[in-house]
Amino acid sequence: MNAHPASSEPAPIRTTRREFLASTTKIVAASAIAGIALPHVHAAEQNTIQLAIIGCGGRGTGAIGNAFESTGGPVKLVAMADIFDHKLKSSYEALHNYTAQMDVPEDRKFLGFDAYRKAMDCLRPGDVAVLTTHCAFRALHLEYAIEKGLNVFMEKSFAPDAVGLKNVLKLGEAAERKNLKIGTGLMCRHSASRNALIQKIRDGALGDVELIRAYRMEHGYHLGPQKGGQGELMRQISVPYYYMWPSGGLFIELMIHQIDECCWIKDSWPVSAHGMGGRVFGSTDCSQNLDTYSIEFTFADGAKALVQHRNIPNSYDDFSTYIHGTKCAAQFSGNVHAPTTHIYKDQKVDRHNISWKPAPEAVSPYVQEWSDLLGAIRNGQPYNEVKRSALSNIASIMGRASVHLNRVVTWDEMMASEFQFCKDINFSKDSPAPVHADDQGRYPVPVPGSWTEV
Repeated sequence: MNAHPASSEPAPIRTTRREFLASTTKIVAASAIAGIALPHVHAAEQNTIQLAIIGCGGRGTGAIGNAFESTGGPVKLVAMADIFDHKLKSSYEALHNYTAQMDVPEDRKFLGFDAYRKAMDCLRPGDVAVLTTHCAFRALHLEYAIEKGLNVFMEKSFAPDAVGLKNVLKLGEAAERKNLKIGTGLMCRHSASRNALIQKIRDGALGDVELIRAYRMEHGYHLGPQKGGQGELMRQISVPYYYMWPSGGLFIELMIHQIDECCWIKDSWPVSAHGMGGRVFGSTDCSQNLDTYSIEFTFADGAKALVQHRNIPNSYDDFSTYIHGTKCAAQFSGNVHAPTTHIYKDQKVDRHNISWKPAPEAVSPYVQEWSDLLGAIRNGQPYNEVKRSALSNIASIMGRASVHLNRVVTWDEMMASEFQFCKDINFSKDSPAPVHADDQGRYPVPVPGSWTEV
């Protein structure tokens, strides 16, 4: 079986809809979607769903743009919250051309660690809180949204550790009891092409799925030496993917989509993970991330999913997911989550060997996930993506732990784990940082035998 397509190298990395701060030319045209100007937040029509964004980085800003472009309108952004003024300002500037869907005066722009409460307090029960901060804060913000009777869109990932994810699962159950709708940022589940292939798999077109191969290999993200001292907490939050406590680390940030795809394809959760990883010789990276993560997930029926993540410059890049069944192979997704989706005639992975393709996607999954959420809100339909999303996140941290601990880690271990990277996130801007650099400016790196995360 071929490790990669024989025909060509993967295409260059593209910018996704989430990362659209540098490209707002479509916004002016999209502002016509709303049709008419809508009234002020305190006198809004009942038909208008109001939004508050909590976390104004590129991903959150992109999510609001996707909501504006969805078929679930009319919607209006009425409040914004972040701990960094420059991010809030940049987000507002990127969105302000959606004139009919923006109503965020200065007194509804909130800064600070309690800003999430102030922004959500601007909403009515049934409106939508958009939770797009780093995942260490997800459960805290989700709990307040549910308390306020708000529907939620929340971005991946959902917590950095097992305790946080189990809290998110409980909150998802609480939301379901209150009939609140929650959408999550695993947008590939809303891809028409992938859903068409999933149906083919369920109908037996590939036979029994025995192997899944998922790759994200790219040039890498590295951190130079850090001095620490005053303002260290805020600096770590501003670059979260270099640290485990705020984001779960770079592996989780980048690979949760591929691991969710593996679980979706198998329609189950892996029972164990066995991984290996490390850093290149002479690495000057001062972050907590490893350069390579290679994980073998095992499912209850014995099927395997091989997940490969690499962040090393001057290396072969790949961003794709493949499936091998007893009848033939398929590609599930392509570069930067593109719907490169098809079935091959046999096990040979080559563009000249394709036997089936779905119809081209008419709607971006980033937009479709908003149409689905808003449609469920308007039609009073059950809609709660928390359980499957949090469980895919648990599978992801199981894989991460297997690499960091250099051993097999089981699903049962993860579900019983009481491990937390940071037990108290009730910060102020002057709080000490949860992790500190050594005298060379380097942060603690996972070392088997001296590292704990299960």
